[in-house]
Amino acid sequence: MATTPKFGWLSPVIGNRWSDHRPIAADQDTAILPTALPHFDSLWIADHFWGFDQKSDPFLEAWTTLTWLAARHENVELCHHVLGVGYRHPPLLAKMAATLQYLSGGRFVLGIGAGWREPEYEAYGYDFPRPAVRFAQLEEAITICRRMWTEIDPSFEGRHYRIEGAAAPPLTDPPPRVCVGTAGEQIGLPLAGRLADMWNGPFKGESDDFVRRYDIVRRAAEGAGRDPDAIEVSVTLERTLPESDAESERLVEELAAKVEAGVDHFVMDFGNPASTEPVLRFAEQVVAPLRG
Repeated sequence: MATTPKFGWLSPVIGNRWSDHRPIAADQDTAILPTALPHFDSLWIADHFWGFDQKSDPFLEAWTTLTWLAARHENVELCHHVLGVGYRHPPLLAKMAATLQYLSGGRFVLGIGAGWREPEYEAYGYDFPRPAVRFAQLEEAITICRRMWTEIDPSFEGRHYRIEGAAAPPLTDPPPRVCVGTAGEQIGLPLAGRLADMWNGPFKGESDDFVRRYDIVRRAAEGAGRDPDAIEVSVTLERTLPESDAESERLVEELAAKVEAGVDHFVMDFGNPASTEPVLRFAEQVVAPLRG
């Protein structure tokens, strides 16, 4: 159970009618993040190719954007929310991750999942197999990454991917952690329990649903001979920033209950705040009390 929760800032890469069709992350880089990030532990960028309003809306590519932000904002972890395994060939993904881990001074977390947005796969010419296959690909991709991050001359022969001496120097110490984003009880959650350093899952409504899913992760970890308490638990929350003391108090109560249920890391999606005033309110009236 978490005692001092961590907080992540999800910066939207979309530009839509509410942001004058300017990619929000690009504007937040100068207007919001310098004030916000000193109060946050991590910075997250979504991995899609276009948005959810109009397909013509600007939408920045995830790896390029996170790398750009990594160079501009220090002292926060960096994670994608989350990469679709089918979008990038796993050995190249491993090399990219090793490079960003080195250049960021060890701040990168590989956030990855099985992918779900079929129209993107089809539009870009990627295969979109059934879920069981995508999760099998995810497991092989994580295995390849970890071998390439820790071995000089790694090889792997799987059903979906193979490598033969795929070197990825420099080998960083430590290698990137792996965050698996998943909610599926049959395949995804057990995979997270076996392989993830961090699990990013859903927490909607009452805590019973989350606790049940978290228990699946823990039992899978134990079955794999892992310490389930070593898996960091993150959840993503779409919220508006508090605009009053009362709103802050309600948010503290909500997040404190989620900490009691086992959440270690809150990834906050605040959309497109117009100023830093509510950001500072959140830091002072929500983050600080929860951190004690």
